[in-house]
Amino acid sequence: MELLKTHIRHVPDFPKPGILFYDVTTLLKDPQGFKLAIDSMSEPYRGSGVTLVVGIESRGFILGSAVADRIGAGFVPVRKLGKLPAQTVRASYDLEYGSDSLEMHRDAIEKGQKVLIVDDLLATGHVPDRAGGVERPREAPGREGPGGAAVLSRQLPVASSRWRRAHRHWKLVT
Repeated sequence: MELLKTHIRHVPDFPKPGILFYDVTTLLKDPQGFKLAIDSMSEPYRGSGVTLVVGIESRGFILGSAVADRIGAGFVPVRKLGKLPAQTVRASYDLEYGSDSLEMHRDAIEKGQKVLIVDDLLATGHVPDRAGGVERPREAPGREGPGGAAVLSRQLPVASSRWRRAHRHWKLVT
């Protein structure tokens, strides 16, 4: 997993002063690193019965669609507000540097489907929590989920002890 860490660029003061941005585009452009990341994220869920992978905009689209392909599942995008054409469900969340909202199509998940959430970075834990809220619309109360997968985790206090205990089902690759 050290190989993965060495392929992730650190950009200080982006998108605003005081934030250290973890840029996974440097990992994505390296065929060996990208393959290792996808293999590592996929392996725990092979044969698990996952039917849909939910990818969080935008790097979760890249990683999630590749994971979905590897495990034989469909893919559902969770997007920023106003980007989807049909009826949506929405959830808001806080970031390190502000707040935002996520949406997905209301009919994206059917009752009984087993869902895996994928993103590039687990920082505060609010984004996957909100994606989890978005991907459980009232029309799909029987939705099951084995958890989620991310390439790396920032060691923010809220993402460490309490959040990690509550989300032991998340697979962190680095």
